[in-house]
Amino acid sequence: MEKRIKEKIEEIEEFMGQLKQIAPNSFEEYESNIEKKAACERYVEKIVEALTDLAFLVIKLKRLKIPEDDIAAFSILSDNKVVNTNLLDKLKMAKGMRNIIAHEYGKIDDNIVFESITEELGKDVREFVESIRKYLGTKKTKKAS
Repeated sequence: MEKRIKEKIEEIEEFMGQLKQIAPNSFEEYESNIEKKAACERYVEKIVEALTDLAFLVIKLKRLKIPEDDIAAFSILSDNKVVNTNLLDKLKMAKGMRNIIAHEYGKIDDNIVFESITEELGKDVREFVESIRKYLGTKKTKKAS
């Protein structure tokens, strides 16, 4: 199980590195380049799914309460002091954004997605991964670029 957690963290870091490589420098470029926009949205989906998978792996390893759904998995980690409530809220919002992108619930707000990929997502992902590492008492692995 711990090996799977390590591999999931490495996968998340790899996805983040790939997103950083393709992310446009400006909102105008993001909005006008349909290929980059689609690729960025797909990476958001992949990253948030991997974060959710990581949450479930930690819950299983530590034999915490079984969540009813993906968002509940983040809440269980918060209840067990793995993540703070501020990060919990951000993870819930990221999951919501991922669902909108993946299932096309309503119109996707390009401003929110662009801001997320260029400003918020990286910080939140790093904080989540570090929280997991701290909780499990594991060391940081070499970061994929």
